[in-house]
Amino acid sequence: METKKISLPFICKEPILAVGPQSKNTLCFIKGKHAYFSPLHSDLNDPGDFSYFKSDLGFFLKKKPKIIACDLHQGYQSTLQAMEHLASTHKIITVQHHHSHIAACMAEAGMKNQKVIGIAFDGTGLGDDQALWGGEFLICDYGNYIRAAHLKEIPLLGGSQAIKEPWRLAVAWLYQIYKDRFLELNNDFLRGVNKKDWRILKKMYSLGFNAPLSSSMGRLFDAIASLILKKYKAVSEGSLAVELERKALCYKGKVKGFVFSICKTKRGYIIDPVPVFKDIVKGLSDKEEPQRLALRFHLGVAQAIKSLALLLRKETLINKVVLSGGVFQNRLLLKESKELLYKEGFTVLLHNKLSCNDSSISLGQASIASFRR
Repeated sequence: METKKISLPFICKEPILAVGPQSKNTLCFIKGKHAYFSPLHSDLNDPGDFSYFKSDLGFFLKKKPKIIACDLHQGYQSTLQAMEHLASTHKIITVQHHHSHIAACMAEAGMKNQKVIGIAFDGTGLGDDQALWGGEFLICDYGNYIRAAHLKEIPLLGGSQAIKEPWRLAVAWLYQIYKDRFLELNNDFLRGVNKKDWRILKKMYSLGFNAPLSSSMGRLFDAIASLILKKYKAVSEGSLAVELERKALCYKGKVKGFVFSICKTKRGYIIDPVPVFKDIVKGLSDKEEPQRLALRFHLGVAQAIKSLALLLRKETLINKVVLSGGVFQNRLLLKESKELLYKEGFTVLLHNKLSCNDSSISLGQASIASFRR
């Protein structure tokens, strides 16, 4: 098997094998000052990908790792392999998904063990409270993290079906804001909502049945894209967010970003998009161009990133910001966020050799395990 290799900014005293996430999976073996990666396995629920994963796992196990690092999520095939087949022969260390994102970027950037403001935006990752995270601001180093801020949670109506049908996410937000009055709002998106389907989803919302809470920034992009673009289904995960970015790039005028509400609680800051939804609803009613609304949303997210980073720097005196997670594949968001942070004097760490999506998670898992052993 041909393996990719990068140098590490620390020395790993015991060989570690990280088995990666469920989708966009890679394995990562670290020894000494180097990390070695398997090829990509797109989806471990696919029999072919899972077969290649097991073959690559066998290859790295011959390197005699002492420690196996895996994700917290017990339903991931990679985690199941570690827990069910390797726990009797190896020390197992479980690692939180978004901490892994940040640690991967730190290791790739050659950063020694020091605290950073880690911003991890993606679709889904299991939090240490067993909720679905994805819009996270962490104060962390390689060994530990604190969840300092996150996006306000919304129920995923129908669970994973909400990823395939993002209109469910949009109406969940609108119902939270307007209750049943949201159906009377004047916009084309709502005219395309099936009222019978909504009655079923409303019961899910009210009962909390098959409606796990999620703080995912990826799911927020899906909801906003569905609302602005009047799209009800996604071809693939994140495909509507890609369309929203393209739409935003088509607008050439100057605009101001939408403003998120940020409030402090006992458990950290909450980023609330309710004001953004209200502004978009008004914009749709006023026939504001979709391109303009899309750009204002992107700029608003970038402004929220800057605002939270400034608040956290004031509290912690940490000046390094790390951006990771699949949402940052959005080049417009990444560009705007970087520029705002640079203007405020932050040092910003980004992925360069590896992707910011889940394919780099295994490097983060292995790096964290090296400091926790």
